[in-house]
Amino acid sequence: MKIALIGYGKMGKAIEKIALQKGHIIVLKISEDTMSEFTNDNLSKADVAIEFTQPEAAFDNVLKCFEAGIPVVCGTTGWNDKLDEAKKICPEKNGSFFHAPNFSIGVNLFFALSEQMAKMAERIPSYDNITISETHHTEKKDAPSGTAVSLANDILKNISRLKKWEGFTEEIPGTEAGKGGVLPVRSYRIGDAAGLHEICYKSEDDTIKLIHEAKGRSGFAKGAVTAAEWLIGKKGIYGMKDLLQL
Repeated sequence: MKIALIGYGKMGKAIEKIALQKGHIIVLKISEDTMSEFTNDNLSKADVAIEFTQPEAAFDNVLKCFEAGIPVVCGTTGWNDKLDEAKKICPEKNGSFFHAPNFSIGVNLFFALSEQMAKMAERIPSYDNITISETHHTEKKDAPSGTAVSLANDILKNISRLKKWEGFTEEIPGTEAGKGGVLPVRSYRIGDAAGLHEICYKSEDDTIKLIHEAKGRSGFAKGAVTAAEWLIGKKGIYGMKDLLQL
C-alpha cells in the first residue's frame, strides 16, 4: 500500500514507523516545510492518505483528497464545526472518508463499555454525580479532547437527566457534578502525556471509574494504518465502529 502522510509531526512519524514495519510505502510526507509538494499529482501516487494535522487545516486537507480521488483517513480532532460539511461533500465527490476521534483499538472498546455503563446508569438515578476527565501532552491544541467529547455525547444520549456537557480547564467550580443536568469534562495538559481518559460515576454509597490510559502513540498509529488498509476499495463515510464491527 502506498501512503501519503498529511502531517509529519509526532503522530505522522509514529504512523510511518508502523506502516514501514507492515511493508507499506510512504510516497508523500506533508509538513509545514513541504506544503509545495501537496498537489493532486503527488497525491495521485498514493493509494490512501492519512491526515493528522491541526483543526484549522483538516477540512481543507480532507477536501483536497476528495478532489484528487484519494481515500483519506483523518485523525485530526477539534474541527467539529466543519466535519458535517466534509461528510456531506464526500459522497458528492464519490469519495472515501474514514474519521475517528481516536484510532486506538482499546479506546474504541472503552467507548463501547462507556455506552453500556451509561445505559445502566440511566435506570439508577442515585448515580447523579458523573464526570469525565482527560489528560494529554501540552502540544495538544483542542480541549476537551475529541475522545472526551465523543464520550460525553454518548453519555448524554443515554442518560436523560443530563442535558449538556461543559468543558473546564480549571477546577470544576461550584455545584456538584450532574446538578442542573450538566456533565463536566475536565482537561489537563501535562508534559508528553499520551492520553488518559477517566469517567467517574459517584453515588452516596460508592464510586465507579472507567479508565483508559495510553502507553504511547503506537496504539493510535496501529489503528490508523489498519483503518487505511481497510478503507482501500470502499466508497463512503466510515469510522471505528465499522472497522471493529462494534
